Amino acid sequence: MNLYWMQCGGCGGDSMSMLNMESPEFLELCQDIGINLLWHPSLSNHSAAEHDQVLEALLAGKQPLDIFCVEGFVISGPGGTGRYDQLGDRPKLALVRDLAAQAKVVIAVGTCAAFGGVGNIGAIDAHGLQFLAEDPGGVLGADFRSASGLPVINLPGCPVHYGVLADLLMGLADGQLPDLNDEQSPRQWFDMLVHQGCLRNEYHEFRIEEREFGERGCLFFYRGCRGPLTSGPCNKLLWNGRSSKTNVGVPCVGCTDPNFPQQHPFFQTPNIADVPLELPAGVDRAHYLAYKGMAAAAAPDRLKERKNLV
Repeated sequence: MNLYWMQCGGCGGDSMSMLNMESPEFLELCQDIGINLLWHPSLSNHSAAEHDQVLEALLAGKQPLDIFCVEGFVISGPGGTGRYDQLGDRPKLALVRDLAAQAKVVIAVGTCAAFGGVGNIGAIDAHGLQFLAEDPGGVLGADFRSASGLPVINLPGCPVHYGVLADLLMGLADGQLPDLNDEQSPRQWFDMLVHQGCLRNEYHEFRIEEREFGERGCLFFYRGCRGPLTSGPCNKLLWNGRSSKTNVGVPCVGCTDPNFPQQHPFFQTPNIADVPLELPAGVDRAHYLAYKGMAAAAAPDRLKERKNLV
């Protein structure tokens, strides 16, 4: 099973996340599950000429391409030519389209590749592979399907958790195709809210909120935490097996959301009369106002005294 990895626009943070993989680390994982890594720009030691030979064989269909991973947003500018970002003398925009047409499975690694991410706020005409923010389309088009019949598999995150990528690759190597949600992400990891595993949940339910960092209460109401609004595995699949942003008192920034980065400042919650403009997923405003008022009045003293978080 052959895998080719292309880096487009962005910071390369998803590759950095991948390097945190251990027991096994990424190259050992590929070897163990029968994936032949044809190319990764940070890990491969091929010469430029050898890489060009691999690329030409893939484009010509002489070398099977089982898994095509794209990291970073795809740049279409200027004027739809893609000339702002090239590999040699060819725009990566054209290469992405040509390689995707050959691949059995196409994976958008990270929010930029999936939805455009930070590329959406610039003037470079950047897109995700099959989305532009929350709108289907992207550089491959909403109707794209790979040779296996799947749309692009989106693994959002800034960066994506290395465990999500490892899990997907192991499944594919075993012949298992993932069950995808409406945003084309594996349900196993992206059908739960970041909030659902947060250690501060009880504070949220009783509206024990914090206006400053360093305290133990909920960070949703004033400090901009997007955990109740964002689907992702961060509190299910801990970073380095140890922790997450919310567990250490840092608000979730919603990096797996199609509209990341948000238009208003981070670490602030837009509100009117102390009621957030954006409410937790699935909650309507009328019930929220009634429930939260009663919940705050019923909050136990141990929560008011911030005694239950270790």
